[in-house]
Amino acid sequence: MTESLPPIGVLVVDDHPLLRDGLAALLGAHADLRLLGEAADGEEALACYQQLRPDVVLMDLQMPRMDGVEAIVRIRAIDPRARIIVLTTYRGDVRAVRALQAGASAYLLKDMLRHELVATIRTVASGRRAPIPAEVAASIAAHVVEDRLSPRETEVLRHVAGGLSNKRIGERMQISEQTVKAHMKSLMEKLGVGDRTHAVTQALRRGIISLDDTGQE
Repeated sequence: MTESLPPIGVLVVDDHPLLRDGLAALLGAHADLRLLGEAADGEEALACYQQLRPDVVLMDLQMPRMDGVEAIVRIRAIDPRARIIVLTTYRGDVRAVRALQAGASAYLLKDMLRHELVATIRTVASGRRAPIPAEVAASIAAHVVEDRLSPRETEVLRHVAGGLSNKRIGERMQISEQTVKAHMKSLMEKLGVGDRTHAVTQALRRGIISLDDTGQE
């Protein structure tokens, strides 16, 4: 008689309680999957991982305190074999690239969960990397090209997001106001936007900068 394998232990990390409840219900409908715990941000995820040692982690990217990318980095530092599936509403941005570079095993859009999640969990739990959906891969590739801002451009953008004028940014970075304007023109062209506000909005949405970088609450 063949002995059945233990269920796959899953840790769910997302700051939205309703989504966590939905994932719990989805996992509970499959005998080979077991919800071990839940976390609402990256710091909780790190603590839960150390305590529970799940087989698979379902990780949101945009969360308070510590985002998903940083949590992936920290968890993989503790356990290089950690198997992490990124769940996000974004079809591909800088966060996605960083998450995959940090060692995520799969990347799923939240609107794919009903049809793709269970199979992806089983694939990742077996030690294999799940293929990135074609539409996500194409979007990631597009953003990698578009978002290749220089370190200086990224620094200028962080200061803009923090509410500084070009003159104040120049003083902070010890460069001329004209150089700041040149950086702004270049980064806006790369982001495909026409003004400072849209540049900040796009950069935040794509994960190029975060509010934590600017010192804003």
